[in-house]
Amino acid sequence: MPATVPDAASAGPDLALAPDPGLAGRADRPVAGIDNGYLAGYRVRFDEAGADGNARTGTLLRYAQDIAWRHSEALGFDRTWYSERDRWWVVRSADLLILAPVPMGTTLRLATAVIGHRRIWARRRGEFRMPDESVAAVATVDWVLLDERGRILRIPDDFGTAFPNEALTDDIVRVALPPAPPDAVGIELAVRPQDLDPMAHVNNATYVDWIEEVASAAGAAAATVSTPRRIVLEYAASAELGDRLRAVAWPDDDGWAVRLSRLADGVDIVRARLSR
Repeated sequence: MPATVPDAASAGPDLALAPDPGLAGRADRPVAGIDNGYLAGYRVRFDEAGADGNARTGTLLRYAQDIAWRHSEALGFDRTWYSERDRWWVVRSADLLILAPVPMGTTLRLATAVIGHRRIWARRRGEFRMPDESVAAVATVDWVLLDERGRILRIPDDFGTAFPNEALTDDIVRVALPPAPPDAVGIELAVRPQDLDPMAHVNNATYVDWIEEVASAAGAAAATVSTPRRIVLEYAASAELGDRLRAVAWPDDDGWAVRLSRLADGVDIVRARLSR
């Protein structure tokens, strides 16, 4: 794949005139056979790019979660709806495949759809397209619905009506890791106020930033920026403000394994694998 992709303004008259969904977004049908979807444009800002000038991994995952929220709002399930019922969707696992670098200033066309569900979880697919319509990344994210006590709820019929999709036969994505070897590289982290999302939990994309930080410390810096690359995460528990975490990384199979655990009790918070 080329190192850079021209933006619409420099790619000729056809691309320059291509419709841009913009910030408003609109309904879409990005997955054949699935009658729900949403499309919006995301321009990679200066602060969302790394030292190489390309969108960070965490940036793309933040877009994926933001468009999921916007899709929900567009169909009437906004923050007020969830707050009144004390119900919130949270990410249980994510599989992000990055196929090409996305330079700062690029406007991605991001489409999302709920592609399937089981009794207590739902799966979304997000597809990131460059201005020339080539696919830069694909995100598959498994979500669960929690009540005010953090208990997993059965998905209400309301969602099946608003987001028509098929029942899945496979399982939620898991990341099984062996114990870290003695020579695994580790760092300590503290949960700060700016790491929290509107649910007062550490945002799922923040964990990606931490995972890449410890992976780079372990010698896997190339695995955090090269393309293609893939990161698969299982969110096993949530971290709260003031928690101190231990992150460790080590070579595993054809990539790198990373575990984040809470120092106070040793509970796994996130397990992840990075591969190229």
